[in-house]
Amino acid sequence: MIKKILVSQPQPTSEKSPYFEIASKYGVEVVFRPFIKVESLSAKDFRQQKVSVLDYTAVVFTSRNAIDHFFSLCKELRVTIPEDMKYFCITETIALYIQKYVQYRKRKVFFGTTGKIDDLLPAMVKHKNEKYLVPLSDVHNDEITHLLDSKKLIHKEVVMYRTVSNDFKEDEPFDYDMLIFFSPSGIHALLKNFPEFNQKDIAIGTFGPATAQAAKDAGLRLDLEAPSPQYPSITAALDDFVKRQNN
Repeated sequence: MIKKILVSQPQPTSEKSPYFEIASKYGVEVVFRPFIKVESLSAKDFRQQKVSVLDYTAVVFTSRNAIDHFFSLCKELRVTIPEDMKYFCITETIALYIQKYVQYRKRKVFFGTTGKIDDLLPAMVKHKNEKYLVPLSDVHNDEITHLLDSKKLIHKEVVMYRTVSNDFKEDEPFDYDMLIFFSPSGIHALLKNFPEFNQKDIAIGTFGPATAQAAKDAGLRLDLEAPSPQYPSITAALDDFVKRQNN
C-alpha cells in the first residue's frame, strides 16, 4: 500500500501538475524534497581553473542553473560582460531566461528547438570565429566537448557550479512508502544520508536509464522505471503503479 511518496525534485510551480492529481485521485501524500542541490563555485575555486571569461566572445548555456551561476560568479569576480557577447542556448525557454541578467537582443541570442546541443551546432558553426565558453556543473560528461571538437570550434568547458547532497536533518522524518529519483546524484545522496539504508517494502521509481542503472548498481530493487513505451512520463507510470498497488 502506497500512502506517502517522496519526489526528489522541487515542488512544481503549477497547481495543475499531474502529481497533485495523483495525490487527490488515490488519497496519497506527495512530498517534494530534493536529495541534491546546486551551489555556485567560489571565486577562489573558479580561479584555479585559470579561465578568463573575457577571453571568450560567446557563451553556451545548457540550463537555467548555468545562467544563474555564470552571472553570479561574474559579479563576484567583478567581470563586466561586454554588450556584444553572444549567447547560444539549447532551448528558447533558457534563452528567454537570460533577460533576468542582460538586455535581450535577438541578434545576440541563438537557441535550438529540441533541447539537445546537436540542434544548436548549425548556428554555432555559422559563427565559427567565436570563442565559446561552456559553463557546466562538476557532474557532466564529455559529449559537448566531443561535438564542438568535431566541428573544429574554439571552445572551453568550465565548471561554475556543483551538485551537492541536500542532507536530511536529524529530526526530519523519513517515513515514505515510495521514493522517486531523477539522477544518479540523487541515488548517491540517499546512500550518503542513510548509509545503512534497508529498502524492505519501500518502492523505488526512477526516471531515465542512467538513474535506473545507478539504483541497480547500489543494490536497490527497482519497482518502477520510466520512460517506457507504455509510459513516456514518470507521472503516467506513477499513476498506474499507485493504482495497482492500492487496489
